[in-house]
Amino acid sequence: MTSASGVLRATISLAAPALLAASARLWRADDLERRYPEYLRVMHAVIRATVPLLVAARDRSHERGEARLADYFDEHAREEAGHDEWLKEDLAVIGRSTAVTPPPLVAELVGAQYYWVLHHHPVSLLGYIAVMEGHPPTASLIAHLERLTGYPRAAFRTMRVHAEADIGHRAAVDALLDRLAPDPAACLALRISALHSMRTSTELLRGLAGEAATIPARYRFAGGSSQNRRHGAETKTNR
Repeated sequence: MTSASGVLRATISLAAPALLAASARLWRADDLERRYPEYLRVMHAVIRATVPLLVAARDRSHERGEARLADYFDEHAREEAGHDEWLKEDLAVIGRSTAVTPPPLVAELVGAQYYWVLHHHPVSLLGYIAVMEGHPPTASLIAHLERLTGYPRAAFRTMRVHAEADIGHRAAVDALLDRLAPDPAACLALRISALHSMRTSTELLRGLAGEAATIPARYRFAGGSSQNRRHGAETKTNR
C-alpha cells in the first residue's frame, strides 16, 4: 500500500519538470543582477504570509479537534517566524526594498490556501508546504548567483538557510502525513493544494524570467508597472 506521503510526492513529481525548467531559465538569464532582487521581492511577498497561514491552520485544526495537525502547525509557525524580515535585510544589502505591490499570482498562490484552510480542511496546507519546501536551492546555485550578480554574501542569507532547513522540513511533512493516514477526501485536498501551488509557483518563475507570453505584462512582477520601474531607477543609484 502506498503511503500518504508517497502519493503526495508522486503527484508533485508530475508537475516538477515545468517548475524546474522555469527555475533553470530564470537562473540562466543574462541580467541576474536585476532579476535576483525581483526574485527576493516575490519571495518576501509569499513568505510574509507563511506564519499567518500556519496560525490560521493551527486554530482551525483545534476547532476540528485535529490535535496532531494543530501541534505541527504551531511548531512550524515558530520555526518560520521572522523569515520575511531576513528577506528585507537581504534586499537592503543590495540597496533595494520591498516597497512594491505584489503581483496577483502571489495572491492566487497564497489566497487559495486561506480558502481551503478556513472553508474546507486545514490538512490542505500540507500540500502547499510540501511544494514550497520541497525544492530548496542548492549550494552550487547560490554560489552561481553570488558570482554572476556580484552581490555580497550577505544578500543570500535566506537562500542559504532554506537550502539546509527545508530538507528537514520536507521530511517532517512526510512523517506527519504518514502518521495521520488521511482519508481519501483529505488526500484529494492535499493533491489539489499541491498541484495549485506547483502551477502558480511555475508561473511566478516564468514571469521573473521575462516570459511575457506566459503572464500578461500587467501581472508580471519584474518591470510590469511604472511604479516598479521608478522604484528600480531610484534604488539602482544606491548600490
